[in-house]
Amino acid sequence: MDLILWRHAEAIEGQDPSADHDRALTRRGEKQAERMSVWLDGRLPETSRVLVSPAVRTEQTAMALGRRYRLCPELGPTGSVENLLAVAHWPLSRQATLVIGHQPTLGRVVAGLMGMSASECAVKKGSVWWLRARERDGLLQTVIVTVQVPELL
Repeated sequence: MDLILWRHAEAIEGQDPSADHDRALTRRGEKQAERMSVWLDGRLPETSRVLVSPAVRTEQTAMALGRRYRLCPELGPTGSVENLLAVAHWPLSRQATLVIGHQPTLGRVVAGLMGMSASECAVKKGSVWWLRARERDGLLQTVIVTVQVPELL
């Protein structure tokens, strides 16, 4: 299974924590989402599932990709690693799954799957971490396929 984690692009900084869900992308964030979308669209299988946090900034990031997506409350800003892996059906899904979500959850997912402590992995805004589950000698392994940041595309 391929699990592609995409942190939402740069969003307007919010002063009111109760309005966090409604923060939109900045102009720079829109450009980041566009660049990453072009890169992803050429590599994602057509059958990929796209799962998105219901926050405005993540949905705007998803819309740049131009593919069908499903909003998942479990992927919201306060979501957990366990919920993300469950909704993605990691590692058993036969479909590649793109999750558009938030830090620190995405970093915790990467850290957990790679055997690091949760505090060791920060996922930069707009970046993509492409992970793959594979079996070798009867053991399940997680492989980093690539990490991309919009500034380098």
